[in-house]
Amino acid sequence: MKMVLRWFPYGDDSVTLNQIKQVPLVSGVATCLPKVPVGETWTLSEVEKLRKTVNAEGLEMEVIESVNVHEDIKKGLDTRDQYIQNYIETIKNLSKAGVRCLCYNLMPVMDWIRSDLSYENADKSQVMIYRHSEVLKMNPSKINDEMKSKSDGYSLPGWEPERIEAMSADIKYYSELSKQQYWDNMKYFLDSVLPYAKECDIKMAIHPDDPPWPLFSLPKMIANADGIRKLISLNENEYNGITLCTGSLGANPENNMLEIAKEFAGKNRIFFAHIRNIKKLNDHDFDECAHPSECGELDVFEIVKALADNGFDGYIRPDHGRMIWGEKARPGYGLYDRAMGATYLLGLWEAVKKQNS
Repeated sequence: MKMVLRWFPYGDDSVTLNQIKQVPLVSGVATCLPKVPVGETWTLSEVEKLRKTVNAEGLEMEVIESVNVHEDIKKGLDTRDQYIQNYIETIKNLSKAGVRCLCYNLMPVMDWIRSDLSYENADKSQVMIYRHSEVLKMNPSKINDEMKSKSDGYSLPGWEPERIEAMSADIKYYSELSKQQYWDNMKYFLDSVLPYAKECDIKMAIHPDDPPWPLFSLPKMIANADGIRKLISLNENEYNGITLCTGSLGANPENNMLEIAKEFAGKNRIFFAHIRNIKKLNDHDFDECAHPSECGELDVFEIVKALADNGFDGYIRPDHGRMIWGEKARPGYGLYDRAMGATYLLGLWEAVKKQNS
């Protein structure tokens, strides 16, 4: 297992690589090239430039999060083949730079959404929260304004300008697309890229839907164990797996995170884990919170134990953290709470491994 932290280049991150390097036992970063428009190839020169920046601080760049999938691929349009070819070329270039895991998603239109990015707790810490009724009242323009207004000036992955411009039309398009058609489009993509992922030794780790329930008539495919099983059945190439995001899947009370971790770690289909805790207020509303089990609804120790006991040997990162001690950063991605989260998760991993030895 390797512990990493997410980091954004181009000066678009309040957290520096040197600060990340000082977090005990963090081996590297999960990073990206957000300035490359969705659908275009990540050139080898740009990838190598990023790798050298990361390596210069003594950190590894073995995880990329993420190379976004163009909407034409998800829609199954005739133009998808060129975008898929660009994706394949990107995989090849990432492999040459030593990347071994690619976290991506096939969520239509928007990667994730919250009703508030800086909700203030009683202790004055700030967290991201989700209130289903409030989100349903938002139109695409209002959603974008709300997300951007509380981002503290940082970019928000999944909320790129080109996506926002087409959001209303895209939502209408997907509302008329059957789930079977969407699965077919996903299969077409997987069948095209997985042979090259295997050849390049890059694990394809799909991120689950966030939140994991229907929203704006958009298809939610990777939202539970059945969806993960279906995804794997589309193409059983051993490089086809998931990013286990406990906060995304765990938001649905019907998802048993312990059983999901056991099943898919046991099948060697979990390549990356985003581990965080949440406070569930009801079936659809939740607050993000600190990582320890006692701070939320998820038994983080048991989840980590399930991964370790079932052969998980991939990458873990602490997921969204609180904003604490007056820190100003991209929502969910400050230094302090994530550093504590990484240390907590590493402590759990050490304890489980020593119990088993």
